[in-house]
Amino acid sequence: MGIVERTLSSRPSTDTLVVGFVAVVGTVLLFDLLARFAAIEIPLFWGMTFGGRTTFVGFAGLLWSGIVVGLIFGLAGIGLSMTYSILNFANFSHGDLLTTGAFTGWGAALLVAGWGLADAGYLLTVRAGSGPGPTEIGASVVSAPVAVLIGALVAALLTIAAALVIDRTVYKPMRDRGGIPLLIASIGVALILRYVIQFVYGSRNRGVTSTEGVRRDVLGVSINLHDLSLVIVAVALMLAMHLLLQRTKLGKAMRAMADNKDLALVTGIPTERVVQATWILGAGLAGVSGYLYVLERGTAEFNIGWFLLLFIFAAVILGGIGSIYGAIAGGLVIGLVHEVSLIWLPSDFNAAAAFAIMILVLLYRPEGIFAGVSTA
Repeated sequence: MGIVERTLSSRPSTDTLVVGFVAVVGTVLLFDLLARFAAIEIPLFWGMTFGGRTTFVGFAGLLWSGIVVGLIFGLAGIGLSMTYSILNFANFSHGDLLTTGAFTGWGAALLVAGWGLADAGYLLTVRAGSGPGPTEIGASVVSAPVAVLIGALVAALLTIAAALVIDRTVYKPMRDRGGIPLLIASIGVALILRYVIQFVYGSRNRGVTSTEGVRRDVLGVSINLHDLSLVIVAVALMLAMHLLLQRTKLGKAMRAMADNKDLALVTGIPTERVVQATWILGAGLAGVSGYLYVLERGTAEFNIGWFLLLFIFAAVILGGIGSIYGAIAGGLVIGLVHEVSLIWLPSDFNAAAAFAIMILVLLYRPEGIFAGVSTA
C-alpha cells in the first residue's frame, strides 16, 4: 500500500503538466517570433519552417487589433456574467441583443447622418435597398460624430427596452423553475430575435460606416479613429461599471444578491429592482457592444451576435463566471490570442487558438482567472 501511495504521489500533477506544456510552447513561440523579427527562417520538415519574416509594426498592429476585439468581448461579457451571477442562468439570447443594438443604433445614426439624402425608411433599415452608399452618407466619427453618438444612445435604449419586454413576458414567469428551463427559453428567444431582425433588415451583409478620413498618422503610426473611439468608449463604460458596483447602493445590492439571493431577500434588498437593473445594465452594454463592433468592422449582418456569442462565453468562462473583472480580462486574453495567433496560423484557425488557450487556462485554474470574485 505504501509503495502505491508513493507511486501515486510521485506522479506529476495536472497543474504541473499544464504549466510545463504552456511554458515549453510559449518559449518556442517567443524564439520563433524573435527569429521572425530578425528575418531568420530555418526549414524544418513537411514544408514547415522556424522563424520567417514579421515586422515590429505588423506585430504592434496585431496587438492593437487584439485589444480592440478583446474590449468588445469584455464589454459584452459583463452583461452575460451579471445575468449568470444574479439570475443564475446562461443567457443564450445575449448575442442577439448585440445584434439588436447594432441594427437599431446604426439605423438611427444613418437617419441623422443621411437626412435629406434618402427616405427615412431606407436609412432606418440600414441600407436595405439601392441608394446612397456609406461614403455618401458619411456615417463616421469624423464626418458625423453627433450621428454616431446618437446611434450609440439609441442602441443602448432600444436594446434595454427589448430585454425588459423579454424578461417580463418570458423569463419572469419562469424565474423560480431553475436555470435549465431558463437556458432553454433563452435559446428560443435568441432564435426569435435573430429572425425578427432578419425579417426587418434582411439577410445580406451591408456596408454601414464611412472610412473617408478615418485613418490618421500620429507620430508615424497610422491610427484608425473608429478603433480609437471604440477603446475610449469601452474603457469609460468599464470604469463606470466598476464605480457603480463599488460605490453605489445599487451596486452593493447587486453584489449581495449575486452572493446569496435568499439572504438578500431576508435583509430587505428589493430583489426585483436588482433584477430589473441587471437587465438594464447588461442589455445596455450588449447593445453598445454590438454597435461598436459594427463601427470597428464597418459592415452589419443579422447573425453577428451569434458569431460573437461563443467568444463572449469563452471570455466569461475564462475570466471566471460572476466577475465583471474576469469578463474584461478574459475578453482581452481571447481577443489578443485571436489576433496575434495570425502570425503562426491561417485565419481559419485563429478562433481555435483562442479556445485552446481557454481550455489550457481552465485545466490549471478551473474556476477562471478571477475565481471567487462575484459580480465585481
